[in-house]
Amino acid sequence: MSDDEPDVPIRCEACETTTRVPLSAVADAVARHNDQLHDGEPVAEVDPALTDQLADVVAEELGLLE
Repeated sequence: MSDDEPDVPIRCEACETTTRVPLSAVADAVARHNDQLHDGEPVAEVDPALTDQLADVVAEELGLLE
């Protein structure tokens, strides 16, 4: 893992918590949280504000916003 790897915010509204994990650990961290605390239900997620920003960037790069 690189020292300059970005941290990604993970939010769980049910637990009222937010944490940041390295990008390479996001999928495992979300799955582990949901498995351990929510019987596998998809409650914790990447912060929706970040996913919205990422979707906008991808759409712009693909020329979908023109």
